[in-house]
Amino acid sequence: MAILFTTIYLLFFAVAVGTTYALMNINLRRRPLRSSHPEAPKPGEMLLYVDLSRERLEQLYNKT
Repeated sequence: MAILFTTIYLLFFAVAVGTTYALMNINLRRRPLRSSHPEAPKPGEMLLYVDLSRERLEQLYNKT
């Protein structure tokens, strides 16, 4: 009787592992491509930025 229960347990365990692998595989293959943020700069577009390096801050501080 113990052999029957062990066989059934191993069978259901194998089915659970197989379905888990299949679902994981499907989800990884259907992953959408990363879309960029709507406000992200396009390639080649100029960016406006603030230079907060120590030297630049010291120049601004000494200027006032």
